[in-house]
Amino acid sequence: MPIPKINPTTTKAWQQLDAHFEIISEAHIQELFASEKGRRKAMSFVWEDFTLDYSKNRITSETLQLLLQLAEECKLKEAIEAQYKGEHINETENRAVLHTALRDFKAMKPEVKEALVQMRDFSEKIISGNWKGHTGKAIKTIVNIGIGGSDLGPAMVTESLSFYKNHLAVHYVSNVDGDHVMETLKKVDPETTLFIIVSKTFTTQETLTNATTIRSWFIDKASEAAVSNHFVAVSTNLEAVRNYGISEENIFPMWDWVGGRFSLWSAVGLSTCCAIGYTNFEELLKGAHAMDGHFKDTPFDQNMPVLLAMISVWYNNFFETETEAVLPYSQYLSKVVDYLQQAVMESNGKSIDRNGQPVDYQTGTIVWGSTGTNAQHAFMQLLHQGTKLIPTDFICYTQSLYANEDHQAKLLANCYAQADALAQGTFGKPVSTNFKRFEGNSPSNMLKIEKLTPNSLGKLIALYEHKLFVQGVIWNIFSYDQPGVELGKKMAKDRLG
Repeated sequence: MPIPKINPTTTKAWQQLDAHFEIISEAHIQELFASEKGRRKAMSFVWEDFTLDYSKNRITSETLQLLLQLAEECKLKEAIEAQYKGEHINETENRAVLHTALRDFKAMKPEVKEALVQMRDFSEKIISGNWKGHTGKAIKTIVNIGIGGSDLGPAMVTESLSFYKNHLAVHYVSNVDGDHVMETLKKVDPETTLFIIVSKTFTTQETLTNATTIRSWFIDKASEAAVSNHFVAVSTNLEAVRNYGISEENIFPMWDWVGGRFSLWSAVGLSTCCAIGYTNFEELLKGAHAMDGHFKDTPFDQNMPVLLAMISVWYNNFFETETEAVLPYSQYLSKVVDYLQQAVMESNGKSIDRNGQPVDYQTGTIVWGSTGTNAQHAFMQLLHQGTKLIPTDFICYTQSLYANEDHQAKLLANCYAQADALAQGTFGKPVSTNFKRFEGNSPSNMLKIEKLTPNSLGKLIALYEHKLFVQGVIWNIFSYDQPGVELGKKMAKDRLG
């Protein structure tokens, strides 16, 4: 069964949302709270260690009902089933989209199970020191060489789970900028460094250029024969990797049913697996799988990815907001926004629908943000008193990993206060001067998670993966190809001759 191909603007729900928008577009969030008793309770719920509060949005129960009706009319349930069954929903490339299969331990594909065993055994050798470099010294540093999903995902997870890291130092080389490569090489010892080259085709220009430069540097410091002790690869191009000097037992697999920007759960995450240990890596996968089950089996009105996606559609297509901010109140999550930018904007930055026709409505949102409280001393002024409406996701953890209660109390107070201030402004309050007037009425979601663990991080990443999938279904676009990226690559090669 192919994924449904329904123009959302032709649905009854879309027409009703248009009319409904005209009625409530100027309603203030504070007025909605005043008129709807029990609004916060009605628009928040708990799932496992996650609590979602979406009450500070410019929506009513009727808005929500119509948005969920839109999801039904666009056959979202059927689209979810098609994805999980392995249908080739990436029709332009004739591929299935099964990153969820990478973390399904109950019905795991044999090749995925085999790859995880390979990752476990390899990471344990590296961590224990049983894997030796060419001079007999244990590995102390790992350098991941990749770009896009082969860099952003693993780098984000490794940074986010720094608390769980072992003794290994981990660096990521992505940009073809030679200065980036050389600055990284200044930090490593060729005797104790392992290089992981991540490239599905082993032809990606940036990755292969960086890998070639690093290989030449390494041979100059060591020897050609020493390459096998210090280089491994994640790729499907076995011949090219072997020609590079990497033995077959040190090649980890990739599959065409996993898109690059959703591949951190696979052997692409080998650097992360080495950095945090296989047990923690498996917990990451299990957390994501728990969110997969929640998304697949939970009614839409209690389904976190569906609700976040439909509320985003409401702002993007009716308020015409265009951008949305993501503000994690944890410095550990400093790379999450970068990761989400690729996941969301590369997936849903499309202007041709699934019928092959140009769309006449807005599709992908522009995602941006930073960690709190840094954001409060940077761009939050614009959110509070600027002229643009910017829906915001606040993400926070109720427990601190180092149990510093004073810091955590201040961090959470700022997070909650910013959400309240955006919603309330100075609505209904006297101000001494217009310069101190805050209109408020700026919408936000509050996602509270008990503690930052590998498991909860897996849930969080999967939540946003499923959110963008829902948006792509509603907008009737293919979320899992990226022809714009390919065009730029081709033109760059042409310029180089």
